[in-house]
Amino acid sequence: MTTQEYLATEETVLPRELAYGVMRVADSPRTSHQRLLGRIHLAMAPHVEAAGLGEVLLAPMDVILDFDRALVVQPDLLFVSSARAAIVTEKVFGAPDLVVEILSPHPRIGRLDERVGWFAKYGVRECWLADLWSHQYVVLALNERGVAERRPCRPGEPAPSDVLPGIILPAI
Repeated sequence: MTTQEYLATEETVLPRELAYGVMRVADSPRTSHQRLLGRIHLAMAPHVEAAGLGEVLLAPMDVILDFDRALVVQPDLLFVSSARAAIVTEKVFGAPDLVVEILSPHPRIGRLDERVGWFAKYGVRECWLADLWSHQYVVLALNERGVAERRPCRPGEPAPSDVLPGIILPAI
């Protein structure tokens, strides 16, 4: 499937992505996943808006990392800085500055290492992993080669983030 064909499909709230031409669809997330996603959004959005830093968007939101190679992902949550606001139209055309992935006991789409690799390759600066099992966060600083640094963080502490410094992460 091409990116153009993917974008022409009917709108849905089911998680899906286009992985180099192959559409993958998952069941909707579990309640624990959605509760945590809501708490992270409620922590992040006011922090971003108060300082005029950019925009926070929730899944499902198509992020077109590579139009020509048919690579479209849907991170659980994403942040695009004001300086890069032009990539956000009806879809996100390019790499967000930061993505959040919630690690659930029942993974939804694809492999985490594959997704993090794509994020790094296409220019996402940070990937935050929220782990429902361990009740911890890990901030992954990314560069074009992959994960440059892993920074663990407990809920209630400021995130060790270069993209959104000072944000307090909510309970998991």
